[in-house]
Amino acid sequence: MRRAKSSTKTHRPVTVSQKPVLTHACGIDVHSKFLVACAKIVNADGTITKYEKSFPIFNEDLEQFKDWLIDLDCTNVCMESTSVYWHPVFNALERAMQEVSVCNPKWLSLVKNEKDDRKDAERICDLYRNGMTRNSYIPEQNIRNLREMSRMRKNYVQNRTAEHNVLLACFASHGLKLDTVFSDIRGSSATKITNLIISNEDCTDDQIMACVHRKCKSSREDILKACRGIK
Repeated sequence: MRRAKSSTKTHRPVTVSQKPVLTHACGIDVHSKFLVACAKIVNADGTITKYEKSFPIFNEDLEQFKDWLIDLDCTNVCMESTSVYWHPVFNALERAMQEVSVCNPKWLSLVKNEKDDRKDAERICDLYRNGMTRNSYIPEQNIRNLREMSRMRKNYVQNRTAEHNVLLACFASHGLKLDTVFSDIRGSSATKITNLIISNEDCTDDQIMACVHRKCKSSREDILKACRGIK
């Protein structure tokens, strides 16, 4: 019976470099009305100087914040993508800084206990300067503007559709069946008849038919039946 050979593994010591990736970095904790910045500068002798300051979120104050960073020779900053509060800060620093990093909050392990704004800003700074953050993709200004306009248009179309459905439900509850005789109740003929409805005035069959475009394919009898609720 063979004996199991005892194997001894030699573990080589692993040297972990304590030198930060960035010698000049700033972490920003952004809120709706103000921001808290923590900048850390590595001196020639290896010591670290920490600077902390708060700024309101107004354009003039953001310019002062940018000048404060430039005076510290700190052109690498990092912040959380908190709601839309980071947008004006990013826009103010984008051209003046070497890098403006925006990170998802779930990628930053912030302080859980005794949480405050200064500790959060310092924690963001430490993670960022040691290369432990993951940057979100931020497109250039023109693409951001196009995105904003596209999303705004999408919201307008969705709101218009929702109001259109409310109008159809209102017509149905009052016995009006305009959607059965008109292909689009937002069209010219249906809009004119709708104006008669909301005017609260009695109208004759001739007045109703005067609102209908001559190219409408529905018969006079069907149109009048669909609009009986007006009377």
